[in-house]
Amino acid sequence: MSGVITGERRSADTHSARSGGGAFVPEATPLDDARAQLAVATGLLGYSDGLHAMLATPRRELTVAVPLRADDGSTMLFTGYRVQHNFSRGPAKGGLRYSPGVNLDEVRALAMWMTWKCALLDVPYGGAKGGVAIDPRLHSKAELERVTRRYTSEILPIIGPERDIPAPDVGTDEQTMAWMMDTYSVNTGYTVPGIVTGKPISLGGSQGRASATSRGVTHIALAALKHRGISASRASAAVQGFGKVGRDTARFLHQAGLRVLGISDQYGAIHNAGGLDIERLCAFVDETGTVMGFPGAEPLDRDLLLELDVDLLVPAAVEGVLHEGNATRVTAPVIVEGANGPTSPAAARIFADRGQLVVPDILANAGGVIVSYFEWVQANQAYWWNAAEVEAKLEERMLSAWQQVVDYATQRTLSLRTAATVLAVERVAEAHRLRGLYP
Repeated sequence: MSGVITGERRSADTHSARSGGGAFVPEATPLDDARAQLAVATGLLGYSDGLHAMLATPRRELTVAVPLRADDGSTMLFTGYRVQHNFSRGPAKGGLRYSPGVNLDEVRALAMWMTWKCALLDVPYGGAKGGVAIDPRLHSKAELERVTRRYTSEILPIIGPERDIPAPDVGTDEQTMAWMMDTYSVNTGYTVPGIVTGKPISLGGSQGRASATSRGVTHIALAALKHRGISASRASAAVQGFGKVGRDTARFLHQAGLRVLGISDQYGAIHNAGGLDIERLCAFVDETGTVMGFPGAEPLDRDLLLELDVDLLVPAAVEGVLHEGNATRVTAPVIVEGANGPTSPAAARIFADRGQLVVPDILANAGGVIVSYFEWVQANQAYWWNAAEVEAKLEERMLSAWQQVVDYATQRTLSLRTAATVLAVERVAEAHRLRGLYP
């Protein structure tokens, strides 16, 4: 096992537009989408070209080589990134993902979205994001530990509890954060629990952090259904993705009374017109590693899951899955973005024209950063809240932001996405204005 892994950005079926004949035509990248959303917001706000350029450009970027001594003694080389988009409202904050498709432009887009997300939820952070272009499924735990520690060592000059606080994302978890915290602490000379969030509870993690994003998505989904006059007890849902966000979202929706008709993961999708037993499905996935083959459900083409006849669709996997090629076949009246950037601008226009309600990612999946903020505060104070306190504070922040966005959108006749982005951009720009330009 040797050589350099760079990886393709992502497979064609997760970021392309499909024509009626089945041919795939590439669409805009996530960075194109993020920049387009910002351009709309700054245009509506009447900002100058100079201010727009400042908001569009990351403050700091770092690309690092991450060598790995594999278990068999050979050497492999991976590329890692950390992008800090904005510091105006506080230290940078954002996840670390391990995926073979990670590249600098993707990380730039995710860092920008993180800036707007933090501002929208009034969390005192700027946005950041990191990634290593590696497929964690192909490596042992020991190899992933070495990659994590080397990557952390390479980005040490720009991270810290007052500078940039990483968290788990695609392909990483609380164990990854424990390794990062230990590496940073060893180099500092003392334990620094506030350097990362999403840590194990025994190392200073917060109660409720693991399921925070999913709880936030569920709070927003229930509010969106109510906004549309759809009763949760009579509603149906489909969830794309059964990982960090999708799994618990499906579980919480099921507990709230919705019938979850379809679920997908990286291997395929399943469907049951009467509703899936989510608790049994979770146990099945724990045993087998996939939703495929679950008794009492029929297999379904993964792409067709997005087109199921349901009241609520939650794309909770990767970006770019709702695009011009499939948007006209998506029938759900309410779409709540559990993933970052799952809807292209072209798809968003189609949904708006058809009257479908799309709750944007920077609002819908902000539960993770809210509880990460709680974890950071607790670490800095060395005082820990119980799960009930965390979940109550999370619900209050999510529903408050939801109402602000709905009111803003209604008053100005904007889509929820545009309203959320404008609100967030305005808050970041105001921080820029108050701080002034140095020197």
